[in-house]
Amino acid sequence: MAASVVLGLSPGNTSGVMAASSTRLHFRTKLNSELGFLTSQLGGIKISSNNSPIPSAPISAPLRPALQPVARRVCPFTGKKANKKNLVSFSNHKTKKLQFVNLQYKKVWWEAGKRFVKLRLSTKALKTIEKNGLDAVAKKAGIDLRKE
Repeated sequence: MAASVVLGLSPGNTSGVMAASSTRLHFRTKLNSELGFLTSQLGGIKISSNNSPIPSAPISAPLRPALQPVARRVCPFTGKKANKKNLVSFSNHKTKKLQFVNLQYKKVWWEAGKRFVKLRLSTKALKTIEKNGLDAVAKKAGIDLRKE
């Protein structure tokens, strides 16, 4: 079999390519009547036919992201984020490390909205909110509490 593949790859012998590829890859397509589309065994490509029993989705359908967005480790009130540091061993070998912000999920009473607001904030921002008030800190950071 290996000899036919080597012979098939030579530029002058195209019949060997067809013989080797047709025996190994099986270029067959079949019509799946209950689903109404052609399926290729080589790449799994689906080609829809005109007499499809399943209605196709409208083109103007909204697209949903495949992955949900991941919350970053950044405090929205203070802007604190991870700090890079070196771990230094006895032999003075330096290894990179990240010092993350101490973020906490906290329900804070919002006086203007007369309700609790669930926030993910750093402990430093929590102390600042206790000192200055939630409205003042949110206004300074440019955060709208009504949509949260």
